[in-house]
Amino acid sequence: MKNEIVVCDNVSKHFIVGTNVVKAVQGVSLSLKEGEFTSIVGPSGSGKTTLLNLIGTLEVPTRGRVIIKNADLSKLSQLELIHFRRKNLGFVFQFFNLIEGLTTEENIELPLVFDSVPYEQRKNKVDKMIKEFELEELKGKFPEELSSGERQRTAIMRALINNPVMLLADEPTGNLDTKTGQSVLDLFKELNEERGTTITLVTHDLAAAKRAGRILHMHDGKITFDQQDLDANIPGPKAKI
Repeated sequence: MKNEIVVCDNVSKHFIVGTNVVKAVQGVSLSLKEGEFTSIVGPSGSGKTTLLNLIGTLEVPTRGRVIIKNADLSKLSQLELIHFRRKNLGFVFQFFNLIEGLTTEENIELPLVFDSVPYEQRKNKVDKMIKEFELEELKGKFPEELSSGERQRTAIMRALINNPVMLLADEPTGNLDTKTGQSVLDLFKELNEERGTTITLVTHDLAAAKRAGRILHMHDGKITFDQQDLDANIPGPKAKI
């Protein structure tokens, strides 16, 4: 039986915008298991990115608790959260977030630098990662010399370099053409099936979401449908995105 990595216990997140309260996430309870590939799908404003940010410790819940690896994040200080995030979570974003003045190797290496890993150990880990991804030709190149797909693959390698317990991806194909986007989704599937990487993917694209083994449908800050049998019929109103 697979272990639970993440537990969200009645989690809500509200934002104050002017005189209005925006209820981005409302009373979500769920668990994510080790080795699970989960997608969160829904229209803009449904709360899917906010939920991902809560799981990723980038946002603090207004109410409820997020527990990762049995650690109650509500009990950690801001500094402790930063250290926890860096050691346990890997992030992939739509716009890559690579540092323009650094080479591919240096961008991948960055999390190890923040963790004060010795130089030779950093170099060996990065070389091994680049070889595994078969992207040796990119080693000395800067982000502006890379295609969009190569940038995203570099970002994925950077996210994996610390061996995180979970990879969190927010619209990772949103800035890619269809063919390149499919290759990135293929890579996620491969990472999940061959390396056992736990992945949570946010997307507005139901076709991309179906690459996962589980789909969480979000609307108005709530999970309206937890689809674990991908051959099942999806309820019309709840599944529209």
